[in-house]
Amino acid sequence: PSPRVAPPSPPEAFPGGCGAGTGPAPRVVRIVASDQLRFIPDVVTVKEGETITFEVTTVGMSVHEFMVGPAADVAADTAGTPEIADIGMMQTKSLTYTFAGTGPFSFACHAPGHYEAGMSGRIVIVP
Repeated sequence: PSPRVAPPSPPEAFPGGCGAGTGPAPRVVRIVASDQLRFIPDVVTVKEGETITFEVTTVGMSVHEFMVGPAADVAADTAGTPEIADIGMMQTKSLTYTFAGTGPFSFACHAPGHYEAGMSGRIVIVP
């Protein structure tokens, strides 16, 4: 069985009333990748043009990936789309991404069978 780890609190759109993350000072969003082939949270709200550093932690025995970008590229596992590969048990790896445009954007794991099992999430862009 997987170790029991409490999921993170749901993210605030803009914690503490602060502005959006920028290139020099990205906002950090923590994501858990589970053995149940899910991301927690699976919806992240960002401002158009915001820069986010995703800190992705795997809990359990599965090895995961984290790809983020335009939804069509993420769904197709398009080469060159920003991703973190080989996130092993209890490891945390990070990726910083700037959301230019209105999207749609998403994130996913393309380890064998994971995306097909529903391991994906969406990015909600707000003005």
